[in-house]
Amino acid sequence: MILGFDPGRDKCGIAVMNFARQIVFHQVVDSQLALADLQKLCQQYEIKLIVMGNLTTAKSWRQKIESELSFSIPLVMVDENNSSVEARERYWQMYPPRGLKKLIPQGMRIPPRPVDDIVAILLIERYLATSEYGQ
Repeated sequence: MILGFDPGRDKCGIAVMNFARQIVFHQVVDSQLALADLQKLCQQYEIKLIVMGNLTTAKSWRQKIESELSFSIPLVMVDENNSSVEARERYWQMYPPRGLKKLIPQGMRIPPRPVDDIVAILLIERYLATSEYGQ
């Protein structure tokens, strides 16, 4: 299992994907609760790797995770450029619009909730695309 983490100041995206590329968990959490949630997920699933975005607050989050998480799980930083835009597009693939929203061009649709968890999914996919796990 791989845990994807999109760190942020106010909220964070978390996702867990197995090596068959199935998403088994994804959620947006309050930043103050993120470490506790990471800890729980590492206990609930057999997390072998944490994949984290490399931009907003990444350096401080990496230090927090490595010092406060009670598991020693490898942590890999992944380029998260344009991941928010890509996550908005993926949102509509995962949750197709219904009713009148279908008439709005996709580029103009705004997801009704934060998409940080979908960013976390994309970070895992980016890692897998460039690693031996993705082969």
